Amino acid sequence: MHDVSKPDPTNVLNCTPKRQQQLAELLKPYGIIIEYVADSDTIPGSFFGEREAGIIGNILYLRHDTPVHSALHESGHYICMDPLRRAKLDTDAEGDYDEENGVCYLQILLADHLDGIGKDRMMTDMDSWGYTFRLGSAKTWFEQDAEDAKQWLIKYGVIDEQQQPTWQVRRKLT
Repeated sequence: MHDVSKPDPTNVLNCTPKRQQQLAELLKPYGIIIEYVADSDTIPGSFFGEREAGIIGNILYLRHDTPVHSALHESGHYICMDPLRRAKLDTDAEGDYDEENGVCYLQILLADHLDGIGKDRMMTDMDSWGYTFRLGSAKTWFEQDAEDAKQWLIKYGVIDEQQQPTWQVRRKLT
């Protein structure tokens, strides 16, 4: 019997060919290009290894077993990092606490632009994978404790006041 109090990383949506195509369209305005990796190959640029998405420059590397949340998270780092770090991005995004929160918030918003996923499923997958939030779940964090992340994204022009993506990468250094 599965203990529902523990994360279940097997119960997440993966980057099937259809989802990779959806992600390619979603991320195109940001200049992110998806590169498919064969299921038996190691994912280049993957910070966490194994199934996790990899990113080198503006290339997002995905296998069919890569979780969608991982693809959106690594893309979020590319979108949210300053131009100097983006220019030399290779595997490790090196973001600070505020950027990490912004990335998590953005990946939830972007999920609403993917058919069959949406923000509720994204938050469920984040919890299943083992993301940790002060208030216990991605949903509670997003709804009650993420005002600072939202304001950070607005400050850097990544989302607007209505919490909609601007489809622009961060341009400001500070």
